[in-house]
Amino acid sequence: MKYSRFLFRINILAVILLGTFGTLQSQPYGDYTLYSLKNSTKAYLLNIDGSVYHSWTFASNAKTGYTTYLLPGQILLRTVENQGNYFNGGGMCGRVQKVDWNGTVLWDFVYSTNQYCSHHDICAMPNGNVLLIAYESKTPAEAIQAGCSQGITIWPDKIVEIEPSGTNGGTVVWEWHAWDHLCQNVNPSKDNYVSSIVLHPELININYLTQQDWMHVNGIDYNETLDQIVFSSHCLNEFYVVDHSTTTAEAAGHTGGNSGKGGDLLYRWGNPHAYQASGTTNFNVVHDAHWIPENCPKASYFAAFNNKGAPGNKSCIDLVDPPYDGYNYSITLGEAYDPPTYSWRHVYSGTPTQDEGTSQQLPNGNMLICISFSGYLYEIDSNQAVVWSKNVAGDVTSAYRYSDCYVNGTPPSQPVITVSGDTLFSSSTTGNQWYLDDQLINGATHAYLVPAENGLYTVQVTVPDGCVSPMSDPYSVTWLDIDDINGSTTVTAYPNPSSGLVTITGLPDQVQPVEVTIMNLIGNRISYPMTSNTVDLSGLKRGLYYLSFLLNNGEYITKKIVLMD
Repeated sequence: MKYSRFLFRINILAVILLGTFGTLQSQPYGDYTLYSLKNSTKAYLLNIDGSVYHSWTFASNAKTGYTTYLLPGQILLRTVENQGNYFNGGGMCGRVQKVDWNGTVLWDFVYSTNQYCSHHDICAMPNGNVLLIAYESKTPAEAIQAGCSQGITIWPDKIVEIEPSGTNGGTVVWEWHAWDHLCQNVNPSKDNYVSSIVLHPELININYLTQQDWMHVNGIDYNETLDQIVFSSHCLNEFYVVDHSTTTAEAAGHTGGNSGKGGDLLYRWGNPHAYQASGTTNFNVVHDAHWIPENCPKASYFAAFNNKGAPGNKSCIDLVDPPYDGYNYSITLGEAYDPPTYSWRHVYSGTPTQDEGTSQQLPNGNMLICISFSGYLYEIDSNQAVVWSKNVAGDVTSAYRYSDCYVNGTPPSQPVITVSGDTLFSSSTTGNQWYLDDQLINGATHAYLVPAENGLYTVQVTVPDGCVSPMSDPYSVTWLDIDDINGSTTVTAYPNPSSGLVTITGLPDQVQPVEVTIMNLIGNRISYPMTSNTVDLSGLKRGLYYLSFLLNNGEYITKKIVLMD
């Protein structure tokens, strides 16, 4: 930032006034709730009042397999129970469809043979591809060679990324196999032998709870920022993170990708005993592992449905704040990954669902929860009070909330933050809402913002029809709270706290204040005359203010002043 040699200003920023932050009335988020009964030929989009806004009817040979999502452009992405699957078991699908608003099937793709079969969840990717979870079959001989202590058929899971083509075609453009990332410590003469399981948390112990349907992966999500995938394992009671930035060849090995670890596990959580670490087993049947989106409180936490994890085998939603370390996750080898227990929990007070279930974290701090077997859908606010509920009766494996903009409109483009002087500007002239470190700044809705403290600032735009833009990229403010001019002169503002009359000392003779600009986060500016080094703030309400000095060499000095009666 460059300024005129003789420029000097004092900005007094009214950042936080006592009583400024009120409590918003709790209310449901969004406009429509999507659900489909498992093994049914219908999907429904409900209004907030519970009435049906729209519905889809599917062919009798294309019943819902597990999950159904609404993509932009009013297109359903759904898993389908394929007829004649070689594999069998809970959550078996083998087929995926895209269906338009009128029920026309746009894409109908089968991923089912006697060697593999898709099951449970799917995940739409930003590039238009789709992630599938799939079983693959390993013979007893293959199991023994891999170091398994039992000569049994095993169905380990794999993840495939499908690039759709035409009305029913698809190409596997990336894949990851659990079978490539095993370990065992029972037979040195077989594959995957390690002397210590706990020293290899990046690998999966083939001899932990081994059975045919071994892992039973049931939920999958993709993080575009990290280019990583998370998936949950019902049987092993963990969720896992792997690197998607690898090539398929790298995903089969132990090097490469953003993490440098190939396809090895980057993070795992829920059951330290699965890799022989000490600690609490937090999950008791886990489903629906996913990242909390960036536009929500607790963004980048993991969320998972813990079917019987709360006392009394109650169902709960657990949020986990992981130990991020760039594209990796920190761990002390020989110990379990942090955190030792959940970072936040909501317990469902009714009859627990012994299987399935989802949660969706919403931008206003609310959470939509699906209690699958009973078909009970409900939304809680940030205080865990129920603000919306609907009983649809039947096995609803998942439910998701969408705004009217998402369903019927086009969101505005992502705003861009620029800086001029001590002021941040949004590329949008209207509809702005500013955030500091992912926390909403009350009243900060102008196209510009003078930051009051260091941190990451973002802005989001809402247009009149309710459509909300993606959150801007963060802008890092680091120039505030500097006390020394050129590292030598200390500036003091006193008394502090003050009843209003503030004296500033310590400025060099050549740098004298000429005016004071009072600015709050709502964007109001008032210029005050300055007498010597004194400014009278007695006309302001009591609260916390920042005196921000911009010097003619471009440096800032910021002093906190508390005004009291």
